Amino acid sequence: MNTFEKCPWCGETPVYVAYHDEEWGVPERDSRKLFAMLLLEGFQAGLSWITVLKKREHYLEVMDGLDPEKIALYDETKIAALLTDPGIIRNKLKVRGAVKNAKALLAYEAEVGSFSDLLWSFTGGKTLDNGFVSIEEVPASTPASDAMSKDLKKRGFTFVGSTICYAFMEAVGMVNDHLVTCPRYRELGGVKTRIS
Repeated sequence: MNTFEKCPWCGETPVYVAYHDEEWGVPERDSRKLFAMLLLEGFQAGLSWITVLKKREHYLEVMDGLDPEKIALYDETKIAALLTDPGIIRNKLKVRGAVKNAKALLAYEAEVGSFSDLLWSFTGGKTLDNGFVSIEEVPASTPASDAMSKDLKKRGFTFVGSTICYAFMEAVGMVNDHLVTCPRYRELGGVKTRIS
């Protein structure tokens, strides 16, 4: 048996395997890319991530690359058009939430500064190395994701519950939740030793 095996959640579906191997857990510091991922995590709420992953390219196409400056200007006509598009998750609250979040982001940046700095502050500006051995150890939320959720809600964001925030933190490399048995764990800086 191979000592190092990929995290089991990605299975064998090519789009999921590629996401695991190339994107998931890679530290991201760009505010616009972080915002885009936060929106996608919000669209995922109540669904599986692979559902959103398969629709991601279409989201980028019909929602202006998930650019907050453009999304903040969406009017009722644009929202109505999105809600008839079968290529995205046609949930009225989620589509309107994306517009609300874009406005909240722009307001934050105008008043305070870097959205990236805000988000990374919840992990002390660095990737938290959890060193989990089994998928059962991985939490759905943590005190850090609780704090992020509370802060973002206070600033006017929506679809940012603690579970969504934790999935986001995993995706953008704020935490390294690749299992220690996964090659990506060490490739992304994990240093804890596997417990046999």
